[in-house]
Amino acid sequence: MATDVQTPVQAPLPPMSSTGFFRWMWRQLTSMRTALILLFLLALASIPGSILPQRGTNPVLVDQWITANPTTGPILDSLGFFDVFASPWFAAVYLLLFISLIGCVLPRLKVHWKAMRSQPPAAPRNLMRLDGEEFQVAQSPDQVLTRAQEYLKKNRWRVVRSGDDWVAAEKGYLRETGNLVFHFSFILVLIAIAYGGLFGWRGNVIIREGEGFSNTLTQYDAWGGGRMTSANDLPEFSFTLDDFNVEFERGNAQSGAPRLFEANVALTRQGEAQPNNVLIEVNHPMVIDSAKVFLVGHGYAPMFRILDSQGNLVFDDAVAFLPQDGNFTSTGVIKVPDGEPQLGFRGIFLPTSAVDEIRGPHSTFPAPDDPSVFMGAWFGDLGLDSGIPQSIYTLNVDSMEQIGLEALRPGEEWNLPGGKGTIEFTGFERWASFQIASDPGKEAALIGSFLAIAGLGLSLFVQRRRVWVKVSPASASGEGGQTTVQVAGIAKASGDDATESVEEIVAAVRGEQE
Repeated sequence: MATDVQTPVQAPLPPMSSTGFFRWMWRQLTSMRTALILLFLLALASIPGSILPQRGTNPVLVDQWITANPTTGPILDSLGFFDVFASPWFAAVYLLLFISLIGCVLPRLKVHWKAMRSQPPAAPRNLMRLDGEEFQVAQSPDQVLTRAQEYLKKNRWRVVRSGDDWVAAEKGYLRETGNLVFHFSFILVLIAIAYGGLFGWRGNVIIREGEGFSNTLTQYDAWGGGRMTSANDLPEFSFTLDDFNVEFERGNAQSGAPRLFEANVALTRQGEAQPNNVLIEVNHPMVIDSAKVFLVGHGYAPMFRILDSQGNLVFDDAVAFLPQDGNFTSTGVIKVPDGEPQLGFRGIFLPTSAVDEIRGPHSTFPAPDDPSVFMGAWFGDLGLDSGIPQSIYTLNVDSMEQIGLEALRPGEEWNLPGGKGTIEFTGFERWASFQIASDPGKEAALIGSFLAIAGLGLSLFVQRRRVWVKVSPASASGEGGQTTVQVAGIAKASGDDATESVEEIVAAVRGEQE
């Protein structure tokens, strides 16, 4: 008669406590796999900050990008893609990586500290299970172990001996040291970047020859500071661009490349009555307290003299035009709100003029060999009274009518159609673009980068190995003067082996090398 077999029912696991849950979460966060994933996510999150314009460095360009992309621009703006390095999601990845690295490194540091202070382990009972060699020599066990011990110490092994039984040795502790230094350097770099992001600042300004700059917030064309930085933290100084010099290569394969690129400025520091002459070159910035003034670009500023329809002088100045290619084909805008009527001009400045049917007006060389300017004129409402800020490099012609187009050379004048006024191209000046920045964390970041390279080198090129030399009499009675020697070793890292070390120790015991 068949009997029913009762299948035991496994009791459900008790619910995890809040303490156990947080312990599990901490183990997941501080695992090396999570740290690598977060490092990859941080690199991935940095891509938009490198591709898209950022408000911290160029807010005008951000506004232009959003205006030119009315569909995707507002969406990306709401997600923080135009201020990536200050966005909450970037900060979350950054902080999680920081915590994960600390959680990975600190326990390993404790283990490594104990390993550095400990002695090599005793020889295994069955040493020949490892890769090694067994042989006999006509020496006593003490002589064998002494010879092995002397050889190992001479070659900087950490050695421990147990009577006349065995010698154990270990080498390559710097491998794990390099590993820890490599990971600690990442923490240092993260701290340096965070400190620089909180307390650093940078701004850009375009200055024409003969004009000055004072280090105040209103003087910058674009400025961005960290969360812990304000305008009160800017060092007090001013300088005047006395002269800007640039020369270009001619008649060779590098024709058009700048050969000389320097700015002569008169610097006035706080508390100094007389200015000091300073030369600023590429990669040779001017240093003032915590700030550095870098020379980052240059261009042309055509000069115009404009009369309105009543014959009144309404504009007589130079306007910075922005280069669009390597030959300094440059574009710019002139706004005349005080004339009757209001006038607006778009211009293309050509240092060395050329016109063709495909490219239109363009420059064939960056030096001013044959300068000219192509002007388009409009009249109407410039929209400056609407309260909406405008870029000085764009002209809104929605409420304006075009007058005409004209090409001018220095000294030439254009009488606008309909008696709207006159514009004269009187010449040009040069301008230089400066970036003024304070990055207090860069020194620590540089140190962290060097430490990372050094630590990586140690972890790649240092091998962690253990070896043992074990001896016993060749015969049970110990007679005959023969000793059986067993030499074996292991490598502590995958992909390495201790074969070479074992062979060298065997040769030393046999007296084949010293």
